[in-house]
Amino acid sequence: MSESRATGERPAVDETVVRVEHLTKVFGRRAREAADRLASGASRDDVAKLGTAAVIDASFEVRRGEIFVVMGLSGSGKSTLIRMLNGLLDATSGTVEIEGERVTGVDPKRLRAVRRSQVSMVFQHFALLPHRTVLENVAYGLEIQGVERARRLELARDVVRRVGLEGWEQRLPSELSGGMQQRVGIARALCADTPVLLMDEAFSALDPLIRREMQEQLVELQAELGKTIVFITHDLNEAMFLGDRIAVMRDGRIVQIGTPEEILTDPANDYVAQFVQDVDRTRVLTAASVMEPPAAAVPVTVGPRGALRTMRDMQISGLLVTGTGRKVLGAVKDRDVLRAIQRGVADLGSLVDTSVPTVAPDTSLSDLPEIAITSGMPIAVVGEDGRLLGVIPRVLLLAALGNVSTDTSEFAVVDMPPAIDPLLVTQTLDATEVPDAR
Repeated sequence: MSESRATGERPAVDETVVRVEHLTKVFGRRAREAADRLASGASRDDVAKLGTAAVIDASFEVRRGEIFVVMGLSGSGKSTLIRMLNGLLDATSGTVEIEGERVTGVDPKRLRAVRRSQVSMVFQHFALLPHRTVLENVAYGLEIQGVERARRLELARDVVRRVGLEGWEQRLPSELSGGMQQRVGIARALCADTPVLLMDEAFSALDPLIRREMQEQLVELQAELGKTIVFITHDLNEAMFLGDRIAVMRDGRIVQIGTPEEILTDPANDYVAQFVQDVDRTRVLTAASVMEPPAAAVPVTVGPRGALRTMRDMQISGLLVTGTGRKVLGAVKDRDVLRAIQRGVADLGSLVDTSVPTVAPDTSLSDLPEIAITSGMPIAVVGEDGRLLGVIPRVLLLAALGNVSTDTSEFAVVDMPPAIDPLLVTQTLDATEVPDAR
């Protein structure tokens, strides 16, 4: 599992919880007219005299159990967007549904009911009730829902423990640090027990060390509780660390939606490419995201001659060897195979070096350089059953770390230079006196 998923398995994410369709928000007295023109293809600047277009034609779905991050610079529309998801702002056009319940265009009574049962929000500046204790703040959502006092305090104590504030239940917010206050905000949202959490720049007011600690704890809580989270941030590294998927906004529009790996390795346009150019790729990419098909691998049944012929054709000095079910047995080097052929050895399995490095598909990119340095072979990426899924040549790893093209075809000789004369290999393979070692 990559570092950004380092704290546990996420729930399966295949059921839509939040559905947003063609959502637009224009501030101004002629907002509806502006929205109609935007829908007809007008730009943000084209309608500036009619109103300020904050969000333009946003459409996406959030699946159950995922952290969906909306990322963009100041003024991109992300905070306006999240406030329409729970009805704090009316949409000019378009629809929002949470768990199949309409949020847009419903009467205030129905909207309040949806908020109480379906969605909670964590704000940037905590928004705690200053005259209430930690425990009372955490239990506030249940109080609004009409839960009996003893029961809501019992539930609140459990959530306080989960967020690491046990022993602070009777303190007031003014007695807590910023990080602790934000833990209370998260606990309050969790205690309300709604399926959806909206988090608007929730960690941006915290210092870097506390911020990272809170990010890690959020991932832990999400993995444990399976909440569906929409998280707003302007920080790309935070988005990459937290997000199962990321929506990138610019000037009110969503310009790309994808996984962190997709955003990083296949940006939709120059804006996204520039946005992600300085991201720490080792925190996002995994072995699976940089591996290539295992062409430099042969089944053990081909024998030494078959292995040597493959190395000659590919101009490489070593091969991975697989057994039944394409499970990795190890690797062989050209010099060892050539000598075996000259001695009449027919069993390729007897030549295999079983110390070849293997990694799981979700191994973080940051863990791979040391493995690559200590081995002369490409790193084998294997599944839980030992089956070979792909390989990572050293040059491919360096390309991924350096954010350059991952087309390694031109580097085949560089990564594994032939250790012996190719002519000698050809002569040996063509010699009639060499036994057929299949």
